[in-house]
Amino acid sequence: MSSDQNSHLRLADRPAGLSETGIDPVKVAQFEDGQRMGTAKGRYDGWYFDAHLDDGATVVVTFYTKPNHGPLAPGVTINLTLPDGRQFDRIYSTTADQLTMSKEKCDVRVGPITLPMISIATASQLPLRKYLSRSSLAGEVRPWRPKSGHFYFGSGGREKLFAWLPSVPQGLASVRYKVGDKEYRASGSGYHDHGWGDAPAQTLMHNWYWARAKVGPYTVIASRITATEAYGYETQIIYMSAKDGEIIATMTPGLLPDRARRHRSKTGKPVADITRYSYRDGDTRYVVTFERQKTLLQTVLQGGNATY
Repeated sequence: MSSDQNSHLRLADRPAGLSETGIDPVKVAQFEDGQRMGTAKGRYDGWYFDAHLDDGATVVVTFYTKPNHGPLAPGVTINLTLPDGRQFDRIYSTTADQLTMSKEKCDVRVGPITLPMISIATASQLPLRKYLSRSSLAGEVRPWRPKSGHFYFGSGGREKLFAWLPSVPQGLASVRYKVGDKEYRASGSGYHDHGWGDAPAQTLMHNWYWARAKVGPYTVIASRITATEAYGYETQIIYMSAKDGEIIATMTPGLLPDRARRHRSKTGKPVADITRYSYRDGDTRYVVTFERQKTLLQTVLQGGNATY
């Protein structure tokens, strides 16, 4: 279902809607990856980074202002999965006075851990102490967002916001990580995004399928948001594909994903093992299929769950 057909879930994509956000409809500005929300109860910012390395390891890092959208309680989560399947999950939590954020660019400090982005899609440094000692990300696809990237849930002047910006849809990640006394260096496909809002995401979304991939010269970001019952289970499709670093297709109302074969998460909610997106551009048809082979990380949230 497109935004035009929804009554409780809309994407700010028209001039009036874009004026609400104060951003350009196409060009992403550096300030958009900085702090966008205040720190009052219910308001949050979060910065996400992942890398799939050529040695078979994966890294997922999240900086957040609060874990449950209550009082300010900043932290960083780190998930490192080694080529042999061993996993290391670490959470660094601290007090509100140990958080600093820039509103002009991606420059975040949580205690001794920093996330400075010199310029959007150029470089980021993530010195993460014992487990992930250093990571850099050089953007290969320009920053992108679906229209304004601002999704509004509700109606009648009581709307709730969820906003999302893939600052680095695809980049070259170079990572140093340590296991015991041994240090490893590897590179591979990297990604970074920034999300913010004024209500807990699990109260707005019944489920959110999100995936990214790099295959040969192609980069793909594909997603389907389904709102909770309070918002009529309305849906929104998100899609972007790029070839050789240039964006060639973005979301369209005619794009619909198929979901097949499911498994039960530990909350009991069914999760699709296969999601398929089909996109037609003139005589050319693109079909993108994501298939789950194993679960790297499953996190139970208040009122929902997240599976990676």
